[in-house]
Amino acid sequence: MKKEEENKPNNNRRDFIKTSAIAAAGFMIVPRHVLGRGFVAPSDRLIVAGIGVGGKGQSDIAMFHKSGKANIGFLCDVDTRRAANSVNAFPKAKFYKDWREMLDKEHKNFDAVSVSTPDHTHAIAALAAMQLGKHVYVQKPLAHDIYEARILTEAAKKYKVVTQMGNQGASNDGTRILKEWHDADLIGDVHTIYAWTDRPVWPQGIPWSTAKPEVPKELDWDLWLGTAPYKNYVDKLVPFNWRGWWDYGTGALGDMGCHLLETPFSVLKLKYAKDVQCSVGSVYVDEFKRGYFPESCPPSSHVTLTFPKTEKTLGDVTVHWMDGGIQPERPAELGPNEIFGDGGNGTLFIGTKGKMMCDTYGLNPRLLPLSKNENLQVAQKYARVEGGDAGHYKQWVEAAIAGYGKKEVSSGFEIAGPLTEALLMANLAIRGYDVVRDELGEDVYPGRSAKLLWDNDAMRITNFDEVNQFVKRDYREGWKNLTL
Repeated sequence: MKKEEENKPNNNRRDFIKTSAIAAAGFMIVPRHVLGRGFVAPSDRLIVAGIGVGGKGQSDIAMFHKSGKANIGFLCDVDTRRAANSVNAFPKAKFYKDWREMLDKEHKNFDAVSVSTPDHTHAIAALAAMQLGKHVYVQKPLAHDIYEARILTEAAKKYKVVTQMGNQGASNDGTRILKEWHDADLIGDVHTIYAWTDRPVWPQGIPWSTAKPEVPKELDWDLWLGTAPYKNYVDKLVPFNWRGWWDYGTGALGDMGCHLLETPFSVLKLKYAKDVQCSVGSVYVDEFKRGYFPESCPPSSHVTLTFPKTEKTLGDVTVHWMDGGIQPERPAELGPNEIFGDGGNGTLFIGTKGKMMCDTYGLNPRLLPLSKNENLQVAQKYARVEGGDAGHYKQWVEAAIAGYGKKEVSSGFEIAGPLTEALLMANLAIRGYDVVRDELGEDVYPGRSAKLLWDNDAMRITNFDEVNQFVKRDYREGWKNLTL
């Protein structure tokens, strides 16, 4: 031992007893609240609690840990089968099935919460954490309902916590390159956007199963349902196929829209759409008999949104969304054997001087025709995120450690909220397609020929009131509706 270390004063008795008690209690890392206000933990690590730790949740918490600046302190999942890998990976983390119990009992022992549950649970879990002063990382889409997304956006400001949505492509270089090309006026004024996906890759446009299998013993079905209406358990809904059911998911738009439309939002600074219209794919169950399955998202759709002029555009911007494998017409500037997007997904910008496109997550940006990319040199204007999409996780961890407003994040709720709202507003048109009226003994579907006009301040469609029921859900009994 060095002489100067031998001469250092010992901790006083109170600090020694406090430290010893903490060690005896078996904490994985000393919580900041125990060490006192303003004390920086020696490891300067973020203690994260994960809600939903199987599947995407498993990879999310693994990436937080991989940042080298986060400890996974608590795990929560309604399904112990899905949680098993995370439990094995983080054996010191305490496990819960009910996130409400975890927040109630352990909130003093962690700094931040990651929410990676089905869409219908995102907002209620995230808001509860924010109200406890916890930083939150929430998987895309930010929320299930427009109202929920608005509440979370406002909550981030009210509770002054660091937020990030899990659309990791927002941290890629590609989006920043496209912004630089646009700002350099390489394609002129952008007036039209196309985004398309091969999703859904799960069943949609189908009836709810009438079979009544037993609930797996590892799954707490009632907790999984959470805010949604009670229904009997059906096979294969958990862990993946819930995406195709309106009670739990938000369809292909919710699943992929935050990845494919984040880049246009960032490049053009889009916010809230002002109108929407759509057409959807049909499922026929007999000759000339179209199936009617309003609980399930349709097998495919083409949605057209209009966004008002921004500081980055000269006028309104028309955004086309296509899913179920539907794609826009190939640009004339693209060679007959050149890949459109990444093959199944992509985003195309059409300007007054030219076109540019990218793959999912803003990857592989290129001008059209592709020959324009040879020897292309545009000065870097926007700072890059270290690690690109993988750096999305570390970026949030470091921002949370620094504190609210101290470091930039790529998809904070002030950005993610409006993006999510626009996608969910588009879903109003898709859901409105199945709204039926009985007029003189005949079924009429008024939403199938309507352009829906959106009042953003009031959060309502002004010319087709039936779809406003989908702006905000009433939660199941026992689950409190969201309020700030």
